[in-house]
This record gives sequence, structure tokens and C-alpha cells, in this order.
Amino acid sequence: MAFVGRGVDVASRPPLETVLNSEKRVEGSTRFFYCLTMRFTMEYWPGIADGSVTVAFRRWKRPTVVAGRTYRTGGGRVEVLDVSATDPDRISRRDVSRTGHPSADDIREQLRGEPDWPVYRVEFRYIDEPDPRDVLAHSADLSAADREEIDRRLARFDSVSKYGPWTRETLHLIARYPETRAPDLAAMVGRETRPFKLDVRKLKDLGLTLSFNPGYRLSPRGAAYLEVPYQPGASNHQAPNQQAPNRQAPTATESDRN
Repeated sequence: MAFVGRGVDVASRPPLETVLNSEKRVEGSTRFFYCLTMRFTMEYWPGIADGSVTVAFRRWKRPTVVAGRTYRTGGGRVEVLDVSATDPDRISRRDVSRTGHPSADDIREQLRGEPDWPVYRVEFRYIDEPDPRDVLAHSADLSAADREEIDRRLARFDSVSKYGPWTRETLHLIARYPETRAPDLAAMVGRETRPFKLDVRKLKDLGLTLSFNPGYRLSPRGAAYLEVPYQPGASNHQAPNQQAPNRQAPTATESDRN
């Protein structure tokens, strides 16, 4: 199992990793915030999902996960139960068996971060229940309050973007070109791939899009949102009937992880 902590050189990161996303509940609705600090390689996702992997070790300058919070992994959602500093030379056999590693030496060899940073033991449990983000994405019955909240969040995203208003442009683009590679979608609107993909994740966190390999589709919630004409309350909004650039969709010839 490979782990990555904040401050580690990107080039040293192992492949096939997934970011854990911290989940909060605010003002009666589910909000999600990315926490780019802890990753599991794909080989350990099954162990997370079946409950056999419940402990991880990290070398961090300071803890980047919090006990009591829920995080998302490629193996499903987990709740962090405990985060405590530990001596990496005293990792118990029981803990080794709960990490999915073959030995304590293997754990120590794969610790990343500066050598003088402390090592933390993270204990967590698998949450065997529907992901609220997936439930939200398939909730297509939008109330007036739901639409107002989505309007507010999209307006916020647009107002702080260096690119300019992008939210409705991106929703219409995805609607027109479903399951098209993210680099090709980004090129259609003259954007770089990485910031484009990060922006689409924000839409996904609102339950408006679904990820595929390759590309995206509007979720039932996103499609329902676009059905009703948007009445802009500020000059920096895009018109609701704005169409995505009318360009020929490229053929997806290679997979693109979103």
C-alpha cells in the first residue's frame, strides 16, 4: 500500500491512487470538500470494502485527517476512528494484519514524507451504506429551495474562477458530449485539462454530474436542473439556454480517468 502526504513531490507518487474526500453536513444539506492528503492504491480497495483493511500508517508533518470525519476512498466511504502518533519501529503484528501489508518492514519502506516527520496510525471503519453524493445525484425532484441553492453555489464558483463563468457552459458541454474524454471537452472551450477536471468535480459534489471512463454525463439531478430556464440574478451568470460549442465530438480512443 502506498501513501502520499502533503508536501511530497508529485513525481514520487505511486500510480493508481485515489484521493480521500472529506464529507461535511452543513445547513441541512450534504456538502463535500476535497482533502488532497491521503491516498490508497487500487490493490487495497477490496480490503477497505470488505472491512479487512482498517488501519493505515502515514508520515505527516501534521495530521491531515480528523477522527470522527467521513472520507471517501476507491473502496468506499470510511469513518476515521482514531489518529495518533506512533513509533514506526513498534508496529504490532495485529496492526500489520489490518493494513493489508505483508509485514511491518513493508509498511516502513512505503512511508512517504520527510524522514524527520512523525508517523501516525490511522484507524477507520468501512461505512456500509449508500453514498450521500450518489443519492443526491439521483434525486431529480428539485424544489424551489433546491434550485436556489444550486444557483447560489454555481454563482459562487463562477465568481471566483480565473477562467470566468464556467458552470453552465460545462453542464451544457457535458450534456451535448456525454462520455467524451476530459481533455477533448476541455479543448472545446479552450481550457487546460487539469483545472477543467477539478471544476467538473465541483459539479459532481453538487450531484449534477456522473463520472464515466471516459468522460461524464449529467446526473438525473443535473438534467432536471437544466430543464428549467435560469433567471440570472447577477450580470456574471451565463444564460440557461446557452449551448455548448457546436463542434464535432472527438472519438474516444483511450481511457481517461476523471
